[in-house]
Amino acid sequence: MALLDWMSDVAGPVVRGEGVLLRPPRAADYAAWSRLRDGSRDYLQPWEPAWPEDDLSKGAFRRRLSIYAREMELGNAWPFFIFIEDGKTLVGAVTLSNVRRGVAETGTLGYWIGQPFAGRGHGTAAVRAVVAYSFERLKLHRLEAACLPSNHGSRRVLEKSGFRHEGLARAYLKINGDWADHLLFGLVEDEFDRGDRGSS
Repeated sequence: MALLDWMSDVAGPVVRGEGVLLRPPRAADYAAWSRLRDGSRDYLQPWEPAWPEDDLSKGAFRRRLSIYAREMELGNAWPFFIFIEDGKTLVGAVTLSNVRRGVAETGTLGYWIGQPFAGRGHGTAAVRAVVAYSFERLKLHRLEAACLPSNHGSRRVLEKSGFRHEGLARAYLKINGDWADHLLFGLVEDEFDRGDRGSS
């Protein structure tokens, strides 16, 4: 079960999943985050938007935290860093963004895992935990996600987390400098298997 705790020095929730702890990024995470991203650059770049020149700088990280804080305050997004359950080892990130209320009650999931930790189930555990948080705490009705057709690892994460493949969007996002087709996935709240969310 995903647990929600509130910490006095963090403007956001702490969510626990199978072997992972998720919490909003903090200024003190900069060194670990920049090391992991820099060391995983060649592994991650084929699947992500082009990185700005200063992407790994302290200034860019501070701007990122400011945007995250504003988005959380507005209820539009919930960014989480993924830690191994000890809460000390950063392995990646997962973000619930583009939260739409009213007639939609939906949001979009995105995630990445650093290369040294890929293929160990951390991404699946984190996505399942955020899915549970989204449906149980935020009371969303539907979640969406997308991945490149060639990103088999990302597709496996979504399928193991209960998402259904819903179609193909042509030239959907600009990835690594080029417009790229994406596979679209969705998960509706009443299809979510609460008994399976913590396993990998």
